[in-house]
Amino acid sequence: MESLKDKIIMERLPEHIAVIMDGNGRWAKEKGKMRVFGHQHGVDAVRNTTEACAELGVKYLTLYAFSTENWNRSSFEVDALMSLLTNALKNELKTLNDNNIRLNAIGDLKRLPKLQYDALMYAIDNTKNNTRMTLTLCLSYSGRWELVQAVKNIATEAKNGTITPEQIDETLIGNHLATAGMPDPDLLIRTSGEERISNYLLWQIAYSELYFTTKYWPDFSKEDLYEAIINYQNRERRFGKTSEQIKK
Repeated sequence: MESLKDKIIMERLPEHIAVIMDGNGRWAKEKGKMRVFGHQHGVDAVRNTTEACAELGVKYLTLYAFSTENWNRSSFEVDALMSLLTNALKNELKTLNDNNIRLNAIGDLKRLPKLQYDALMYAIDNTKNNTRMTLTLCLSYSGRWELVQAVKNIATEAKNGTITPEQIDETLIGNHLATAGMPDPDLLIRTSGEERISNYLLWQIAYSELYFTTKYWPDFSKEDLYEAIINYQNRERRFGKTSEQIKK
């Protein structure tokens, strides 16, 4: 059976793909299981998507793993998610290194329990020299939280005289975001049929192509990723210009 991978134009790969991994709970509920069951199987989709992106040559993959709002879920589910994070970091570390993938994380990481924070920092340090792809986990993250932190830092620098208000532009703001040094996502994928951004990378996705699929995250396969990339490649990205200007 022919794979959709063969239809991808390798010269037009998105450099950075961001994903809102949604639908774990509903996937589990439809199977008569607890929500945690869905989160556990969601790890398989993370592995498959990461491997597929690395194999294709995508340089950056950013996953919305745990939002600041997720802290408001039941303590049972939060504890289960934290435990799952620890296990995944330990179990997947060898795979990350074998595939030359660097792990990164952004968000209010100090809110993580010490066990999870230490495991995360260990994995990040252990993969820091890998160069094939950067996998970023957004943990205890939200777009508004990120923008508030950037504004606070810029205001502090202005107050201290390090910068002047006249120096504040898009580049300076970008350099104060958690994603500083990374290109903005070319493609944003959201699973589960929901068609909203949910407070994710609000600044960075200004010109991202948005792709929504009804697949729940645990069912999201490599073929689904290939389909999203093909859809992206069939679009015309104009960045405010006209079609005629793009084609010149």
